[in-house]
Amino acid sequence: MAEPKRKTKTARGSARNARVKLRRRRSRQSSGKGDQPVFKVKDLARLVGCEYEGDGEVEIRGAASLENASPGDIVFVAQAKFRHLLETTKASAAVVSPEEKSERIPILKAANPHLTFVRIIEIFFKPYRPAPGIHKTAAVAKTARIAKTASVGAKSVIGDGVEVGEGSVIFPLVTLYPGVKIGKECLIHSSVSVREGVRIGDRVIIHNGAVIGADGFGYIKLEDGIHLKIPQKGTVVIEDDVEVGANSCIDRAALGETVIRRGVKIDDLVMVAHNVEVGEHTILTAQVGIAGSSKVGKSVVMGGQAGVADHVEVGDNVIVSAKSGVAKSVPAGLHVAGYPHIDVRDWRKISVLLPRLYDLFKDVKMLREKVEALEKK
Repeated sequence: MAEPKRKTKTARGSARNARVKLRRRRSRQSSGKGDQPVFKVKDLARLVGCEYEGDGEVEIRGAASLENASPGDIVFVAQAKFRHLLETTKASAAVVSPEEKSERIPILKAANPHLTFVRIIEIFFKPYRPAPGIHKTAAVAKTARIAKTASVGAKSVIGDGVEVGEGSVIFPLVTLYPGVKIGKECLIHSSVSVREGVRIGDRVIIHNGAVIGADGFGYIKLEDGIHLKIPQKGTVVIEDDVEVGANSCIDRAALGETVIRRGVKIDDLVMVAHNVEVGEHTILTAQVGIAGSSKVGKSVVMGGQAGVADHVEVGDNVIVSAKSGVAKSVPAGLHVAGYPHIDVRDWRKISVLLPRLYDLFKDVKMLREKVEALEKK
């Protein structure tokens, strides 16, 4: 029997119709028992704008890793070193780079397989969102303005003059002090506290337990040893598309503003002190600490537990390796590591030498003793 030919399809011109069908399918599913959606390979290809090869009728019910996939799952392969796993995976389809081939399963071809896979995950898995409205146990001030499409959860406290924009979600047990402004489509998770006068842009996500706008850590030591608190009269401004991780803290300015620019992503347990400015699209990973009045540029990446001293400037596109200490300003484009920070290339050389340092010391000591003995003769 002749082997059936593999089909090759293109997604041009059909993405809009596919999205309409997707909305209708979700509408039908939301009125039923909430079963996991099912898509054919050809439908997924249209939705994410990809070409596909193989059987477009294969049904996909979810997304998984190569190692843990089951029949009905889709996976992705972005690096050649994982190519061999495509030959053994139990998945029913895969997202791959344009040059890849597969005789086993249908494949979606994408210039960026990882990004396409993320978009497929978004199609299958929608996070929980409560319905619009104000819970009966929420305490909302009469002067607060809550958009009709926003949601305020149980036992949240909304102060005087607070504004919450269209589509935003205030989960249970959130406290918004007076004068807080929250933009459109924000997610403020449970146990978040946003202090008075803080301004938050659109599509901002703040995870559980974060504190935005607490007093900056500022004191003057008097002659008798007492630490006099410096009033913290400024505020915090968080621009659009920022994400703040769980239990992170962004302190209000003493005067002026602490500013988190557009697109910044902040991991859990990060500390941003008073009057700091963090540039657009910068990433601060877990337990990073930035001391007062420092300025971090655009597209900076700071590894876990890295620290920045006060009144320091970190230039655009700088990378700070994990557990490094930035004690002085760093020019744009550098990759630094260690404490105090140095160029990462020098730090790597030192790291190689450190385990041998004691042996080198002993060798030098022995050679010195031999030289001294020869000089005495």
